[in-house]
Amino acid sequence: MFVAFATVSILGAVFNGAAAVTYLIGHEYPKSQPDMKGIPRKYVPVLGALLAAGTVGLLAGLAGPVLGTLAASGLVLYFIGAIIAHLRVGSRDIVGGIVFLATAVTALVLGLLHHGPW
Repeated sequence: MFVAFATVSILGAVFNGAAAVTYLIGHEYPKSQPDMKGIPRKYVPVLGALLAAGTVGLLAGLAGPVLGTLAASGLVLYFIGAIIAHLRVGSRDIVGGIVFLATAVTALVLGLLHHGPW
C-alpha cells in the first residue's frame, strides 16, 4: 500500500509542481485562463502559490500523514473549483483539471487507507 501511496503522491507533486512553476514565472497559458474565466489576473500568483503549497504538502505527507491529508484535500477543492470555473463560462476544456483532480483524490484516498485519518 505504501508504494502506491508514495507513487501517486510523488506523481501528484510533479504535476502540481510543474503547474505551480508555470503560474509563478508568468507563462502565457496561466495568464490567459483568468481572462477566459473573468477573474482578475492578480490572482494568478495566488493560484500558483496554492499549487506550490499542495506540492510541498504532498511531499511532506510522505513523512507526516496529516500534512499529506490536508494537502490532498486542498488540491481536491482547488481542482473542483477550477473545473466549476471552466464550466461556468462554457469552457469544455476540463480534461487537464479532471486528471489533476483524479490524482489528488487518489493521493487522498490512498493516504487515508495507508495512514488512517491522522
